[in-house]
Amino acid sequence: MSEQSEAKPEHSPELSTRFPTAYSILFLLIVFVAALTWIVPAGKYDRAMNEEVGREIAVAGTYAEVDPNPQGFWDVLLAPVAGFYDPESYAANAIDVALFVLFLGGFLGVVNATGAIDTGIKTAMLRMKGREIWMIPILMSLFAVGGTTYGMAEETLAFYAILIPVIIAAGYDAITGVAIILIGAGIGVLGSTINPFATVIAANAAGIPFTDGLVLRLAILVGGLVICAAYVMRYARRVKADPTRSVVAKQAQAHRRIFLQAGAGGDQTATLTGTQKIVLVLFAITFAVMIWGVSSQGWWMARMSALFFGSAILIGLVARLEEKKLTGSFVDGAKDLLGVALVVGLARGIVVVMEQGLIADTILNSAEQSLGGLGELAFINLMFWIEIGMSFFVPSSSGLAVLSMPILAPLADFAGVGRDLVVTAYQSANGLVNLINPTFAVVIGGLAIGRISYDRWLVFIWPLLLILLIFVSALLSLAALV
Repeated sequence: MSEQSEAKPEHSPELSTRFPTAYSILFLLIVFVAALTWIVPAGKYDRAMNEEVGREIAVAGTYAEVDPNPQGFWDVLLAPVAGFYDPESYAANAIDVALFVLFLGGFLGVVNATGAIDTGIKTAMLRMKGREIWMIPILMSLFAVGGTTYGMAEETLAFYAILIPVIIAAGYDAITGVAIILIGAGIGVLGSTINPFATVIAANAAGIPFTDGLVLRLAILVGGLVICAAYVMRYARRVKADPTRSVVAKQAQAHRRIFLQAGAGGDQTATLTGTQKIVLVLFAITFAVMIWGVSSQGWWMARMSALFFGSAILIGLVARLEEKKLTGSFVDGAKDLLGVALVVGLARGIVVVMEQGLIADTILNSAEQSLGGLGELAFINLMFWIEIGMSFFVPSSSGLAVLSMPILAPLADFAGVGRDLVVTAYQSANGLVNLINPTFAVVIGGLAIGRISYDRWLVFIWPLLLILLIFVSALLSLAALV
């Protein structure tokens, strides 16, 4: 694990790139969406409360143009701020996610101060020597389970700083570690089965049981996971055999310095002390409790933040850290993830501008008009692409479901397509886009923690996206014709 307080990637020449940073990309997208509000006509659907969904949903056939509200200079500047707490946004508020990231950083800072993680990495690599490659499919499967069952997304931010050092010490690169988490959980969401934030909400909004279409979603989940695991394993083997073939080869030394202490992985004589073993047990229990709380107790960011805060104090006491070292390590760890917290507000600011500019419903109405009168095959494929386009502006799976399903799902009746197929097209499109979506805080946040620039991530993942696009489109087309 790194000495996080020494890592300043934004100033490191080894990490510099001509490609804009995530902050610039997101701000330019805010400007672009604001410009659209001057061009795209403003409009709104009537909305009614849906008790099953627990939110207001659009009423089909009620779209009407309204007075425009174009977003100007001050609106653009206010968007990142409003992105943290805007109560009218389709996406959940970002302030709780940002605070969670800071508490997570503080927790990791305290754990790092004990030296338990670094020594544990050396011990694990010694025991797994020659079998490291199998970490990839095993871990991706675990993250996929989280994605398909409860929509694991923001929670994955807690795992990057833990897993990436292990992956680098095993002889792979930082992008392999990011891929295991981001693609693993992402393919689970893409193939959601009982995910309440995607499948259940979308099915309720579409007026069908969420179990309809379950077989197709399982096929997408299993097939997609096999494709993704094979892709990442192939890349990892290639990088280990020839590190120059890494898409982040120029940053390899910087990544090792950031994520591994000097000499990590080289000193195989290091052994865990009794105190460090207890720290690692508490470390593992913390994450187990987090998963339990989110999946079965309805926990969200506030309780997870409190969990990491309490665990940081407990670990500091167990490791007998002095008060100044304990608080200093916590603050330094939080400071290291401050940039990630800011990215969250920027990403949500894009959605805020679109909604305040009153163009979200106009875009949805255009999609409704374009789908009328199509046959089964054309309908489901166009539906898939419409949801792909909308996902860039509304990355939240629940937000997109509430926005689009009440309007688009009934159109399936006229095309002779089951509404369950529309739900599957929506969640597959949203899951696919959210593997690269710059407006999705989980993507930009994960890349920021992994010190991976957005352009390098695109270079790595674009062939996989193409494969998944063909795979999902083929299954949707086959299901529409059966």
